[in-house]
Amino acid sequence: MVVAAFRIYLTSVMRNDGKIGIWGIPGTRRLHRRTLEALRLRKCNRTVVRWNTPTVWGMLQQVKRLVVIEAEDMYKAREEKEANHRALRPPLVVNHLPPSSADSA
Repeated sequence: MVVAAFRIYLTSVMRNDGKIGIWGIPGTRRLHRRTLEALRLRKCNRTVVRWNTPTVWGMLQQVKRLVVIEAEDMYKAREEKEANHRALRPPLVVNHLPPSSADSA
C-alpha cells in the first residue's frame, strides 16, 4: 500500500448549533466521545498529528462529523492564512503636542 502522506492533522470542530466542547454536545454518543479521547482530541478547535494508518482511519470513520482531516501542506496553508488574517497593521502614531519652534524652523 502506497501512502501519500505519512502524517495527518486532525482538528476537532464545533457543531453547527454553536455548542462548545466535545463533552457538552447533546446527541454525541459515548462511543464517539471515547473515540475522540483515544485520538487525543480532548478540547474543541485543537489539532493533533497522527500517523496515517488503517486503525486511525477506522476511528475517524466513526467521528467524521466532529473532525477536520488535513494533510500537512493543507494544514500549513490554513495556519498561514489565519496568521495573516490575525496580523496587526502598523500602529498609527498621533502626536497631540503643539509643534515646537525647532520643528518649524
